[in-house]
Amino acid sequence: MTVAENLVEDSLFGPLTVRLDTERGEVTVEGAAIPRIVLSRAAGTGAKAHIPVGTRDGGRLTLTVDGTEVSVTPAKGRLTRRSYRVDVRHAGHRWRLVPDSVPGSRLLRDGRRLGDLTSEGDGRVLVEWRPDGKVDALDAALGYALAAAFGTGAQSAWTLVIDVIGDLLP
Repeated sequence: MTVAENLVEDSLFGPLTVRLDTERGEVTVEGAAIPRIVLSRAAGTGAKAHIPVGTRDGGRLTLTVDGTEVSVTPAKGRLTRRSYRVDVRHAGHRWRLVPDSVPGSRLLRDGRRLGDLTSEGDGRVLVEWRPDGKVDALDAALGYALAAAFGTGAQSAWTLVIDVIGDLLP
């Protein structure tokens, strides 16, 4: 897959487009009711196939909200689910996408849970917004962009340990 363009009917913000270009390392999210988000990998950066945008190195990523550059900090993605989190800081707020199950992640703004997202790394993102989340257009746009760029979910550390032990036993 090089470019996947997915049309989504978001339950709160209507139609929007999530475009993932794995070759260029770019995710674009746009729609009439949300700000335009672009998350891109720096030219010349080697791409890792298991990361849709190609890298978790924040120094090699640029995130813009309607053309304004915003801080994005993905964790390295090692053993724990939390190590796969992605943080964004903008306009006095902090968003975090963090795995909470094998297939899914939760989106938080300033520590408040906004919704649950699922993406297998193919640019398709499924979202279930929490009724008490008070989700705004920027929350939604960032959630779709981060889920498409990094995928969602992760194995628990315990599952990984059990798998390693199982592989070592005859």
